[in-house]
Amino acid sequence: MAEITAALVKELREKTGAGMMDCKKALTENDGDLEAAVDWLRKKGLAAAAKKAGRIAAEGLIGLATEGTRGALVEVNSETDFVARNDKFQRFVGQVAALALEAGGDLEALKAAAYPGTGRTVEEELTQLISVIGENLNLRRIAAASVGEGVVASYVHNQAAPDLGKIGVLVALESGGDQDRLVALGKQLAMHVAASAPQAIDSGDVDPAALERERDVLAEQARASGKPEEIVAKMVEGRLRKYYEEVCLLEQTFVIDGETKVRKVLDNASTDLGTAVTVTEFYRFQLGEGIDRGPEDFAGEVAAQLGQ
Repeated sequence: MAEITAALVKELREKTGAGMMDCKKALTENDGDLEAAVDWLRKKGLAAAAKKAGRIAAEGLIGLATEGTRGALVEVNSETDFVARNDKFQRFVGQVAALALEAGGDLEALKAAAYPGTGRTVEEELTQLISVIGENLNLRRIAAASVGEGVVASYVHNQAAPDLGKIGVLVALESGGDQDRLVALGKQLAMHVAASAPQAIDSGDVDPAALERERDVLAEQARASGKPEEIVAKMVEGRLRKYYEEVCLLEQTFVIDGETKVRKVLDNASTDLGTAVTVTEFYRFQLGEGIDRGPEDFAGEVAAQLGQ
């Protein structure tokens, strides 16, 4: 058995762009033969995938799956919207969303999960798909919601296929009320979240760092008016109430009727169903949010799609 040195692994990595552990495995499988290891990586699709890994993937699809009292969201990115319309890519995202129900919000657990009918993990299947499609693909994030009693409702905006689209939302409703009516209410609330993009359920759930930044900005704006500090403090508190109306789900105006606060909608539902209805958590994924897309290169995109 040939010795697999760090220098040999480094050389193979430089030749193929594949990951260090993949290079080590390739050399081990091929008794240290560098060229055979290169071929081994290419056959596995690892070399081709690695070469594409540096390219920006900000398109793709949000996938979701729900099953009674639980639901999951995933984002799988591609380089172009063209690939998001590919049947193979859509099947992959749909299957991964279904598998995410068991992963409990753990991205690494999802990547390591067995991909049905292939003998590969989800991560390995993604690598295989990269070599087939010819674009960088990335399983970026996962979210999972559940309730002890009630429903997890969902909504997909800009739907490309069932449960696949550009924006995906889960809303968890804890309640012992009628399931069908809870599902209908949950769907409306999920549509509201898609449209209004709240950041928290209630004021007590707002990220403390975000709240402090907002407070600092409002204080500086108020001081610019030349008012005394005690008046500034009152102005800040007044403006924070407006901030909460913008970012807190329960304080927002329900988009379905354009006039009722979401808090009141839940109160009314609780009365109608004869039992409390509570939003315990929600998740909203918008495709590509937070990804630095860099300068657009339309000529490069066209050339890439033409295989040039």
